[in-house]
Amino acid sequence: MKTTDDDLPPFPDYDNPPVPFWEQHGGWLAPLGVFVTMVLFTVVAFPPFDAPEAAYACLAPAILWAYRWPKLKVFAAVTIGAQITAWYILTWWLHHATWPGYLMLGPVVGAWVGSWFFIAWWWVPRLRGMRTMNRLFGILGLAAAWVFIEWTRTWLLSGFPWLPLAASQWERSSILQVAAYTGAGGVSFVLVLMNLGFAAYGHRLFFEHNLRGIKKRSQEFFLAIFGLLVCLSIHVQESVNRYHFHSPLARFGFVQPNVPQEIKWNPEDAPAIVDTLQKATATIARRRPDVILWPEAVTPWAVKGDPTVQAFVEHTAQEAGAPILLGSIAREPGPTPDSEERWYNGAFIVDPELGLDPNYYAKRHLVPFGEYVPWRPVLGWLDKVVPLPGDFEEGDSPQPLLFNAGGQTLAVGPLICYEDTYPQLARATVKANVDLLVVLTNNGWFGEGGAAEQHAAHSVLRAVETRRPVLRIGNAGWSGWIDEFGAVRAVLRAVTRTDADGTSRTMVSNKPGDIDGTIYFRGSSSVDVQRDVRWIGRESFYVQHGDWFVWVCVGLIVFGVMLVRPVDPKEAAKADNPGDQTEPQP
Repeated sequence: MKTTDDDLPPFPDYDNPPVPFWEQHGGWLAPLGVFVTMVLFTVVAFPPFDAPEAAYACLAPAILWAYRWPKLKVFAAVTIGAQITAWYILTWWLHHATWPGYLMLGPVVGAWVGSWFFIAWWWVPRLRGMRTMNRLFGILGLAAAWVFIEWTRTWLLSGFPWLPLAASQWERSSILQVAAYTGAGGVSFVLVLMNLGFAAYGHRLFFEHNLRGIKKRSQEFFLAIFGLLVCLSIHVQESVNRYHFHSPLARFGFVQPNVPQEIKWNPEDAPAIVDTLQKATATIARRRPDVILWPEAVTPWAVKGDPTVQAFVEHTAQEAGAPILLGSIAREPGPTPDSEERWYNGAFIVDPELGLDPNYYAKRHLVPFGEYVPWRPVLGWLDKVVPLPGDFEEGDSPQPLLFNAGGQTLAVGPLICYEDTYPQLARATVKANVDLLVVLTNNGWFGEGGAAEQHAAHSVLRAVETRRPVLRIGNAGWSGWIDEFGAVRAVLRAVTRTDADGTSRTMVSNKPGDIDGTIYFRGSSSVDVQRDVRWIGRESFYVQHGDWFVWVCVGLIVFGVMLVRPVDPKEAAKADNPGDQTEPQP
C-alpha cells in the first residue's frame, strides 16, 4: 500500500494508561511477594519475636493469590516452601540437640501445616461470584479446616503440636479467653478468619473492578471482625472485678540450676550439680516457701532406686524445712526377677519429715528418639540417638501430687517436658481434681534461643483452657507463674541493678516488666501465687467437654464443601471483570 504525505505516522498510543508494574511482572512478582511476606509474618508472629499481630495477616498473601487461580505447582511450591522456611527459622534452636532432627522437622511440619494451602487453592476461587451466605459459610469452612489440621498434630504419628497459630497470642490474653470454651483451636479459628477477611477485602478493592462505592465492602471481613469481637467480649466478661476474687494460694520457691546438658549425666560433674542444688535451695529456704520446685531430671541419677540420691534430696528438704517437688528418674524392678528394670521420667514430692513419697507421677507422653525409639524392631539401630541406655516407660495416669501449704492440702498436676503442648494431657490432669498445674522441664538441650519462650506460650494456652494457675520451672528458664486467664504474673530473670554509689549487682527479679534481664541464669527466687476463688473446684467448659469444637469444625467443612463444590471458578472469574476475557486458566 502506498502512503502519501497526508497519512499520519505511527505515534505511540499514549491515551491508554500504562500497564502497572505488577501486571507486567506478575509472573514472578506475585510468587516472590507471597513467599517473602508469608515467611516474615509467620516468623515474627511467634516468640521470641514480639509482633503477634502479624498472625492476623500471615496467611492473607497466599489467600489473596489463590483468588487469582494460580497454577497448582507454583502455588504449592511457594506456600509450602514458605512454611518450611519459617519452621526452619523458628526451630533453629533444635540444632543444639540434633542436626538430623532439625533438618527433618522443617519439611515434615511445614508440609503438614502447608497442606491447608492445597485446600485453599481449591476452595478460594470457587467463592468468587457466589451469594453472600454461601461465601460466608465458605470461609467458615476454610477456617475450620485449619483447626482440624492443627488438631491432627496433637495425635497423628505420636503428635507434634508445637506452635499452633493460637500460641502467637500468648502475650495477648484478651483474645485468648475463648479457649476456655473451645480450646486453643477457637483462637486459631478467629486468626485464620481474620486472614480470610483481609484477603477477601483486598480482592474486592483491587481486582473486582465491576464493583463501585459501597459495594466494595467485604462481608467476609465483617464476619471476621465479628468473630474477633466475640473473643474480646468474653475477655471483658471475665475481667469484670477479677482482682476482687484473688485469694493467696501458696509461696513457691524456684530453683533454676542451669546445668549444661553436656555435663548433666557425667559422673565427674555430679558433685558440682549436687552442690548447686543444695546452695540454691538453702538460699530460697530463707524466704520460707510452702514448697520448693526443682526442674525436670534435675538430679544426677534416679531419686527412686538410688539410695544415695534419695538420701541427698531428703536431707536437702529437711534442711530447707519445706517439701521439694522435683523431676527425676524412677528405677522400678521388672515384672519378673529375670526381666530388666523399668525407667520412668517422673515428678516426685519429698516431704521434710516423711521423706520421698512413694506415689509419683510418670511422664505419659515420651519424646520419640529422645526417650525411646519407636518401632524398635525396625528402628532399633537408632539406639545411639537416645541419650540414655534403653527406653523409658510411659506413665498411664495423671497422678496428682499432694503437699500441705498454710494448713491446707493442695493437689498439684505435674506435666513434664513438652507435655504441656498437648491439651488433652492438661485436660485429663485437671479432671483428676488438681488445684494447679506445674510444668517441669529441661531446656538445657536447646541453648539460649527461642525454645524457652515458645514452650512457655503453650503453658499460657493450657492455663486459659483449664482455668488453673500454671507454674513453670525450667533448668535454664523460662520459670514463672501464669494465672488462670493466661496473664504472665511472674517471670524469673537475672537483672543488673546499679546502686547509688555506682556499684553494679546482679539479682533475680520475678517481675514481668523487667524485660531487660535474661531468663537464662543460675539461681533461685520465690513467688507468692494467688488464685481466683471462682474457679476453685470448678471445671471450664473445655475441660468438661473436650474437643467438641473440632467436630463443629468438621461439620463446617462438610457444609462448606457442599456449598462451593458446584461452582466453576472459571465462570466465577468473569464476574470480577465482565468485559475481560483474559482471565488466567487453571
